[in-house]
Amino acid sequence: MLNALSPPATRRAALYAALITCLGHSPLARALARKTLEFPRDHGAHPDFRIEWWYLTGCLNTAAGAASHGFQVTFFRSRVPSTQHLRSQLAAKQLVFAHAAVTDVRSGKLWHDQRIARSSGLPPGANAVDVAATGTQTTSVVLKDWSLQRQGDRLQARASAENFDLHLDLQATQQLLLQGDQGLSRKGPQPDQASYYYSQPQLQVAGSVGVKGVQHTILTGSSAWLDHEWSQQMLHPSAVGWDWIGINLLDGGALTAFRLRTQDGAALWSGGSYRGQGASRSFNPGEVAFTAGRTWQSPLSRAMYPVEWTVQTPIGRFTVRAVIDPQELDSSSSTGAIYWEGLSELWDHDARLVGRGYLEMTGYAAPLRLNMDAP
Repeated sequence: MLNALSPPATRRAALYAALITCLGHSPLARALARKTLEFPRDHGAHPDFRIEWWYLTGCLNTAAGAASHGFQVTFFRSRVPSTQHLRSQLAAKQLVFAHAAVTDVRSGKLWHDQRIARSSGLPPGANAVDVAATGTQTTSVVLKDWSLQRQGDRLQARASAENFDLHLDLQATQQLLLQGDQGLSRKGPQPDQASYYYSQPQLQVAGSVGVKGVQHTILTGSSAWLDHEWSQQMLHPSAVGWDWIGINLLDGGALTAFRLRTQDGAALWSGGSYRGQGASRSFNPGEVAFTAGRTWQSPLSRAMYPVEWTVQTPIGRFTVRAVIDPQELDSSSSTGAIYWEGLSELWDHDARLVGRGYLEMTGYAAPLRLNMDAP
């Protein structure tokens, strides 16, 4: 659902212009320096960086059953370089866009929606004409009636659409998990291909989820995962997409694994992390391997997605399986990408269920490139 702030073609062109140097290769990008992340400040937005996102996923227990629903709420912020010198509060200095989705396991369906709006770059409430804004002191992201807000160790997420709504209250149960080298996460062979990145796994979830007008109270045992990442440059020019998992382990641990792929399916870069009982570690490049298993073809995009993977990590070999196959999202009206993102289970080599979380796969419908030739 697009906000009518400017003609669609103009809005789309501005979005592409803002994102092309973020998701593609820019010769002007510089390597990020290792630094100590500071909180609560680094929970907030970093408007001088080109691209940033807050990514919230989870597995919900309701009266309909254990793990009856999955959800995703993701807010993106993109800096528009060409407007930074403008003084007008109407200037689109930042773009804010969001994706939200609910997986209804019993019906075997995914419901999703998307939004985009421009922002003057001022904090929420500071500019009366803004319907989208991001705060810099802690997590405070607003896109019309969608929002993600932090107060101490608690988060609130709100997203309503035609076929679903989410009212989520989340409570931290663990310390933040700094990805990579104390929060500096490499994403490719060049030092400028990196991000600042932390996770907050094992969030306790309360609230409600609605699907097609039927409301479900979220029950005890529901868990969520938050990623927050910001960067000047992400992808190597040879990368066409990535495969990623963020899994809350049933024993209270957390497992992250990812790889970036080239056109022929080879791994360009890989990484991840593990937090266990009292210990955590980051995975080095080459220590993670994804091997595709069963596939599913989307009837809409015709993309072929591996919905079952064998993932080899330094802590063991696992099988990742989609809970339901049709969890593809078409975000052509916002980020321009079609990707698969869905509730999945993690099984160990003895065929025991050891975790639940989300699997994300990009670049299967088309290479993850955004074009500058939008009308």
